[in-house]
Amino acid sequence: MLILAKSILGLMLAFFVAVGVGWFLIPMLKKLNCKQSISSFTAFAHASKNGTPTIGGLIFIIPTIITMLVLYLRGSVVINSNVLIILFVFVSYAILGFVDDYLKVRAKNNDGLSIPTKLFVQVLIALVFFYIYMRGGGDAYLVITSLGINVNLGWLYGLFILFLLVGSSNAVNLTDGLDGLAGGLSLIAFLSFGILSWGTTWISGNEDIAIFCFVLAGSILGFLVYNSHPAKVFMGDTGSLALGATLAAVAILTKHELSLAVIGGVFVMEALSSIIQLTAIKKFKKKVFLMAPIHHHFEKLGYKETDIVKVFLIVGFALAMLAIYYGVWM
Repeated sequence: MLILAKSILGLMLAFFVAVGVGWFLIPMLKKLNCKQSISSFTAFAHASKNGTPTIGGLIFIIPTIITMLVLYLRGSVVINSNVLIILFVFVSYAILGFVDDYLKVRAKNNDGLSIPTKLFVQVLIALVFFYIYMRGGGDAYLVITSLGINVNLGWLYGLFILFLLVGSSNAVNLTDGLDGLAGGLSLIAFLSFGILSWGTTWISGNEDIAIFCFVLAGSILGFLVYNSHPAKVFMGDTGSLALGATLAAVAILTKHELSLAVIGGVFVMEALSSIIQLTAIKKFKKKVFLMAPIHHHFEKLGYKETDIVKVFLIVGFALAMLAIYYGVWM
């Protein structure tokens, strides 16, 4: 029960710190003119959101770091190599997203960092991840028990890490298009991985990873106070890249890569809809969806933004419960 008490303490502390950070940060972002530029492709429904402050991911990034530091100083968590990797990925992708957001705000468009630059930085992060992981006693085995997969990938495990980090971060980034959607789904995902991490007793520092997940969930909950419809702030790439990559990092370290695909099922759906749309347009000169990612398709069909978010969150919650049932009891 001690791990549960620590997790709840971390979640509560992070939530209140996040609410406080948001209360101070949002007026500051407005003063610094850190405003979101709405793409012409989504102006049909989101024109009123133009000028809403962005880089709001700091509202859950800063409190998570502060709370983890407080818990560490009071001896509630231990920072071993696995927890260090998660913190490194979290902060690194947050910085990458922040630079991207800063360039967009400065140029008053949605260009930001070039794709080659982003990929180069992500490769470096994956290499550091792989190095710390192997030095900390990790193995290069891809294990998916339900599919009977147990393969030693060797140095290819580094490419596997890169693939999941890039894929997951971009999937969350694509989902961040409606008020509270990416944040709400991430909250569900990190709560789920917190529970799953409790049971991964074969992983060094599993309880500390669980506490981190609950701390981040508390911070996201505080962020949603300001990001729920109508949003007073957007997380930007600062938040979405950090959340997606950190989800992947937790899944890799706890050997729950398949659970990531289930828990993040809505993220996967959003990413696949974009891939399908681009492929269909390039190969067949036709659209499969009215607009991609798929949440915009439903907007085009006339559904309200709040209704789409509700349904997507319900689907995300149901998938998360399914993954927890499999990961904990089966």
